[in-house]
Amino acid sequence: MAKFINPFTDVGFKRIFGQEFSKPLLLDFLNNLLVGERHITSLQIVNNDQPAEYDGDRSPEFDVYCETDSGEKIIVEMQNREQPNFKERTLYYAAESIVRQGEKGALWDYGIKAVYVVAFMNFSFGELPNEFRIDAGLTDLKSGKMFCDKLRLIYLQLPLFRKEADDCDSDFERWIYVLKNMDTLNRLPWIAQNAVFQRLAEIGEVSALSKEDRIKYDRSLKAFRDAYNTYAWAEKKALEKGMAEGRAEERLANARGLMANNIPLDVIVKSLGLSPEEIEQLSVK
Repeated sequence: MAKFINPFTDVGFKRIFGQEFSKPLLLDFLNNLLVGERHITSLQIVNNDQPAEYDGDRSPEFDVYCETDSGEKIIVEMQNREQPNFKERTLYYAAESIVRQGEKGALWDYGIKAVYVVAFMNFSFGELPNEFRIDAGLTDLKSGKMFCDKLRLIYLQLPLFRKEADDCDSDFERWIYVLKNMDTLNRLPWIAQNAVFQRLAEIGEVSALSKEDRIKYDRSLKAFRDAYNTYAWAEKKALEKGMAEGRAEERLANARGLMANNIPLDVIVKSLGLSPEEIEQLSVK
C-alpha cells in the first residue's frame, strides 16, 4: 500500500490543489510556475465541485481567481484530464473562462482578466512538442512578439520530466518531481528545508484521509488505473499495428525492387513471404 496519495486521481488532485486548507500549496506552486513573470499574493478557488460531463469523466477542472503584487487580476484554470483533442479542449475551456467574464449592458468595455490554463498531463501528447513544458499564447506571426497577454496555455507533460531528486535545481522542478513520484515514495524529499513540502507530506498521506475520503480516494484510484491501463493498451496496439504496417510496406518495397530486376515470381514469394496474389497486385499498380 502506497504511503502517499496519487496526485493525478480526482480526489488526490483536489486534495493537494483544490481545497481551502491546501491554498498555501497552490499559491506556492503557481508562483514557482510563473517565477520571474508574475507573483501572486492572494487567490480564491472556485468551481471546485462541477459535475462530471459523462460517466467516464474524472478529475474535473477548477478555476483559481488570483491577484498579483502589481494589483493585476488573473484567472488560472487547473486541468488534469486525458482524452482526445486535448489541445482543443484546453482552448475551449480557456475561451469559456474568458466569455464568463462578460457583463451585460452597453457600458462594458471588454476589460477581461488574463486567463491561464495549467494542464497537468500524466501522459505525453503526440501533437505537442516533445518537451516537458510548453508555453503557448497569442503572438504576432511575423515578428514572433506577444500580440496579447490575456491568454496563456501551459502544458506540463510529466513523462518527459526525467530529473531525479538530486538533479532538481529549483522549487518548481522539486514540485514536479514530487508530484510525478509521490505515490511511490516512502518519504517526501526536502521537507526539512521547505515548510510547503512538509505540509504536502502531511495532507498527502493516505492515513490522513477520513474514512469517507478514503472510500472516495479508493474509487478514484481505481478509475485512474482503469483509464491508464486502457490508454496504455490502446497505445501498445497502435504501436504494434504501426510496426506491422511498416514491415508490410518494407516487404512490398523490396518486392517491387526484385520485380524491377526481373527476379522470378517464385523466388520473390519464397524470400519475402508474400503471396503470389500480392505480388501480382503490385505489377498491376
